[in-house]
Amino acid sequence: MSKTKIHFVCQECGADSPKWLGRCPGCEAWNSMVEETLGKVDGKNRHSTSSGAKPRPITEVDNFPVPRLATGVGEFDRVLGGGIVPGALILIGGDPGIGKSTMLLQVACSVSQTYGTVLYVSGEESAAQTKMRAERLNKLSDKLLIMTETNLDDIAVAANRLKPALMIIDSIQTMYSPEIPSAPGSVGQVRESTGKLLRLAKESGIPIAIIGHVTKEGNIAGPRILEHMVDVVLYFEGEKSYAFRVLRAIKNRFGSTHESGIFSMEEEGLMEVKNPSGLLLSERAESAPGSVVLACMEGVRPLLIEIQALVSTTCFGMPRRMAAGFDYNRLILLMAVLEKRVGLTLANQDAYVNAVGGIRITEPAADLAVILAVASSFRNVSLDARTVVMGEVGLTGEVRMVSRVDVRISEAATMGFKRFVIPAGNMTGLKIRQQGLKIVGVSNVLEAMEAVFV
Repeated sequence: MSKTKIHFVCQECGADSPKWLGRCPGCEAWNSMVEETLGKVDGKNRHSTSSGAKPRPITEVDNFPVPRLATGVGEFDRVLGGGIVPGALILIGGDPGIGKSTMLLQVACSVSQTYGTVLYVSGEESAAQTKMRAERLNKLSDKLLIMTETNLDDIAVAANRLKPALMIIDSIQTMYSPEIPSAPGSVGQVRESTGKLLRLAKESGIPIAIIGHVTKEGNIAGPRILEHMVDVVLYFEGEKSYAFRVLRAIKNRFGSTHESGIFSMEEEGLMEVKNPSGLLLSERAESAPGSVVLACMEGVRPLLIEIQALVSTTCFGMPRRMAAGFDYNRLILLMAVLEKRVGLTLANQDAYVNAVGGIRITEPAADLAVILAVASSFRNVSLDARTVVMGEVGLTGEVRMVSRVDVRISEAATMGFKRFVIPAGNMTGLKIRQQGLKIVGVSNVLEAMEAVFV
């Protein structure tokens, strides 16, 4: 006998329960359980199939080279590993207004001019609004088709009829499947909609790019299974007040997850940044106390960033610590190392640290640059303008090894830097042998300060 099954699903993490709960047992969020209907369920086994698939040795599986679609946006292709793979399902997330729709509209126009029809499905904007953006970006094409629809069944019919070279869904939270009675954007709808798009991409070979909203914590809204189902997960990051945008690959079944693309938001849209290090250091003031150049890695790409620090005597009982582009707790830890291991009296000093350009630094190789910038500002002594610093700092004041030192030094050398302060552990495996470079290995913070402060 068939019956209607009802359960309650958390809209934050996707956990379900047969009864309503005030607090989710999974993520412990309050008032997040929403009633959802699963529809008619009968007692028969609905999952039994007879597809006839038989197991076979992996050595006998045919391996054909898969041609990629070059989008014409070099940084986007770099992150994907060389272009879009046919039949791939790509998920792109990012903060509101960061430029997700702008970037995909530029990709859609470029692909349509090279490979043919591209279907842009918008569930958030009208066709007129999408055309206004395309005119502003100067990205109009007769082969770029706009469809304003949220019913996935109708979208699948149009995709199978047109057979586009690329399909873009903006966004997955506005799409709905008629089989699921819940509202668009709910956990059940997002899961079912993504499943339908996945089947469409694999069966038809049409690559599909999906835009996903993010929560206030920065994660893609909806169940976590959404990121497991797709082939590629990209995050578009950056501060709205800065022009720089960074596209990172969090998951990529067709390439490396260490690649990143750097864009600049201009009036004409997102422009590729070919030389981000030169742009970030273009306005650097030489011989300024508190300024240190760091060679960090953005994925597998070396990047030179200016670290600025300002230390001044506090006017309050409790000194302030502020960090922009750098972890706040890490800054407090490094300042404690300066007080304990070096002897700088910072307990009555306000300290402010900034990574210029709006780039957020997450790797530990920035520790030594931050420490030297704080010490430089505190002593009011500047570093040599052609010095680059890198290294992780431990609680005992030791400077630990970092990865890919040769690549960092090569990038800095092309920018005209001649002197490098690196961890002593990296000196043994150093391969670069370029004339005119002075490379100093340091094993602790005191040696690093002696090397840069003459």
